[in-house]
Amino acid sequence: MSAEFPYVRPRRLRSTPAVRRLVAETRLHPAELILPAFVREDITEPKPISSMPGVVQHTRDTLRKAAVEAAEAGVGGIMLFGLPEVKDAVGSEGTNPDGILQQAIRDVVAEVGDQLVVMSDLCLDEFTDHGHCGVLAEDGAVDNDATLARYAEMAVVQAEAGVHMVGPSGMMDGQIGVIRRALDEAGHQGVAVLAYTAKYASALYGPFREAVNSSLKGDRKSYQQDPANAREALRELELDLAEGADLVMVKPAMLYLDVLRQVADASPVPVSAYQISGEYAMVEAAAANGWIERERTILETLTSIRRAGAEQILTYWAVEAAAMLK
Repeated sequence: MSAEFPYVRPRRLRSTPAVRRLVAETRLHPAELILPAFVREDITEPKPISSMPGVVQHTRDTLRKAAVEAAEAGVGGIMLFGLPEVKDAVGSEGTNPDGILQQAIRDVVAEVGDQLVVMSDLCLDEFTDHGHCGVLAEDGAVDNDATLARYAEMAVVQAEAGVHMVGPSGMMDGQIGVIRRALDEAGHQGVAVLAYTAKYASALYGPFREAVNSSLKGDRKSYQQDPANAREALRELELDLAEGADLVMVKPAMLYLDVLRQVADASPVPVSAYQISGEYAMVEAAAANGWIERERTILETLTSIRRAGAEQILTYWAVEAAAMLK
């Protein structure tokens, strides 16, 4: 070792906030954040979600206000989930032009126009009395191809309500191609498709099921991806791209950063990630107990997702995080 040791001092680039800001490799911006929002048909006031502190089931009026708040914060988009009063085996309210989700799309588009990218969840689980993402066959399994027909109907109805982008989240084989074809044939070539390319059968969806009043019994392991598999996500990516996906997604985000990195490295289209309800709830619970610094943790989790390759992040902290970033 020479007398000059240590000659190389990485700490020089960590010395002050200004230096750290100057050399930061990863940056968050409010425009990259997407706010998931729930709107419920049978309530007159927002209903708090007990497992997701700070998140509510909205009325149509409060959803409009939330959309305006998101737009004013500089958030890039809003993803809408509709909670109907009545459910049935085929999720009829999902294709009802006057169903709660379609009403919410019209409300939000009328309120914020193009200030936000208005997105809608394209799935049947919120609308079925059995809680699965598709139509059931006689043996109780989800019928892939019968479900695709319902997705095609949903896509057109949501597009006619004015949505800018649909998010098919059911993980049915061929769903992107069927939806793209249905939209194009109905004259909605301008509606984009955000493919839930790698959606895993995670243990962390519990709070979301409370948020959407889920009727699910059992699990979705027969159609969502096995948490053990990463390479399979690249096969799903290849298929979704071939079928016309405009953007692709990995869900959950924080427990699947390795998958997100692989998808980001391989994808020629923008890559999104969904920081799901259980990931949100764990941070909020730990912060409530004083075990972690809440705001620092929020930004650290979002930075990790961005660093792993996500160009858009769906997060329940979207509006709050946007304020922190200004």
